[in-house]
Amino acid sequence: MRVLVTGAKGQVGSEIVAEFDRRNSGRDSRTGFDVIGASHEELDVANRDAVHAIVRTLAPEVIIHPAAFTAVDACETEIDRAFSVNFVGTRHLAEAADSVGAHLCYLSTDYVFDGTLDRPYREWDDPNPQSVYGRSKLAGERALDASSTIVRTSWVSGQRGANMLKTVLRLLDQSDGPLRFVNDQHGCPSFAKDLAPTIIDLALSRLRGVFHVTNQGPTTWFDFARTVAEFAGANAGRVEPITTAELVPARPARRPMNSVLENAALREIGHALLPDWRESAAQLVRQLNG
Repeated sequence: MRVLVTGAKGQVGSEIVAEFDRRNSGRDSRTGFDVIGASHEELDVANRDAVHAIVRTLAPEVIIHPAAFTAVDACETEIDRAFSVNFVGTRHLAEAADSVGAHLCYLSTDYVFDGTLDRPYREWDDPNPQSVYGRSKLAGERALDASSTIVRTSWVSGQRGANMLKTVLRLLDQSDGPLRFVNDQHGCPSFAKDLAPTIIDLALSRLRGVFHVTNQGPTTWFDFARTVAEFAGANAGRVEPITTAELVPARPARRPMNSVLENAALREIGHALLPDWRESAAQLVRQLNG
């Protein structure tokens, strides 16, 4: 089976390629996966001609599409870029996939919700994004037909790219002063290495519709940072709680105050849920600290 993975050097894309490599290990080439990982430098999804050319040339059976412009605050001013990559780029891939009969799996986000519910968001809840990033990713979802797979996740950390876990470790090393993190935004941390196998399973099974896929256990950014500090052997008492309103400077993009995603569809099909986020955070801290 031939598979095309976009954003192959990114946080999630790199783990998807690595997971395919693990699955190929020891397999006969006739039963393995022919995986083409295309980085942004190799494939700009906003370029329609480039997208159609690579898909037409490779003729993949499955396309997994985690590539995105994910700088949430930058999206507020770089609006054209956000929609060009997250919406138009996804539409290009949908067109190209349809032209060769490939199944498309798209990685989306908790930012499609407004965060006002007092319970976890389920796959069938109505989206209402409050940021340019969220609106552009929802537009990407709506560019797909009913046969596609949409995977929404949240608060992603991994070995590659910038993420909050790396930020906490960096701040712990930079000074001995207090570190302040918001305690009124609730979500589920997710880890790229855990996400990759489930994204692949859903894509290869050509399962239709929306799936929420996160590590288990809701938390706040304050609790997340304090826990990471503990795993790093640092003084967790340095991590102090503040409210979103107390952030200085204020963040340009509005965050959903509750973006806990219930993995209802994943549970319904009997697929194993991802492990508790603390287990995966501890593992990633050990990897990053060598």
